[in-house]
Amino acid sequence: QVQLVESGGGLVQPGGSLTLSCTASGIIFSMYRMGWYRQSPGKQRELVAEVGYGAYPKYADFVKGRFTISRDNVKSAVYLQLNTLKPEDTAVYYCNADRVVGTIQKLWGQGTLVTVSA
Repeated sequence: QVQLVESGGGLVQPGGSLTLSCTASGIIFSMYRMGWYRQSPGKQRELVAEVGYGAYPKYADFVKGRFTISRDNVKSAVYLQLNTLKPEDTAVYYCNADRVVGTIQKLWGQGTLVTVSA
């Protein structure tokens, strides 16, 4: 079964940290560029960070060195380390897999909520 399963969201105070995890199953992980998106109420879903197989990560400008994306190709997992969190980082964070070899395919996880509040 093809699926992406996220975990790690929760409530954190401003300035705090969280690590989000996403595990993929049913796909050939090396064929996919993995990314994290987020969506806040009333806003469009936006890219946070992405990393291809053997490639350098790319980040949205608003990350500004606070977040780090990494992938473990043995475990078919991708992680997002969130540091120095701000209230405006509050959103549902979605794991994304974009197939870059062969047939185009875009997969989404169910999302995990990150709330930054005092």
